[in-house]
Amino acid sequence: MRILLDESLPIELAAELSEHDVNSVQKMGWSGLKNGELLARSAEKFDVILTADQNLPYQQNVDRLPIAVVVIAAKSNRIETLRELVPDLLAALPLIQPRALIRVGVSQVAPDK
Repeated sequence: MRILLDESLPIELAAELSEHDVNSVQKMGWSGLKNGELLARSAEKFDVILTADQNLPYQQNVDRLPIAVVVIAAKSNRIETLRELVPDLLAALPLIQPRALIRVGVSQVAPDK
């Protein structure tokens, strides 16, 4: 699977996904692109974009593009924290379809008190 790491994620995450063809926004020269343009460009070359941007699903209409989006919700974007989510991420990737949005990780909603 061809995966693009958004600039919100550390490049070290690519090593954890070694069974896939992983590239980064930075390596593609796409740093600083707005989400809409980034999704449009990545749809031409990748199957999935991984991001930690929790707002992306509310800002973009993912079902219009032939690319899947995986939003990683973690306590931090540090590779040590993200490694805990790699098994769930690897389990989700083979199931993902174009125009799909999948969330992997902890909920961003605070528990009721």
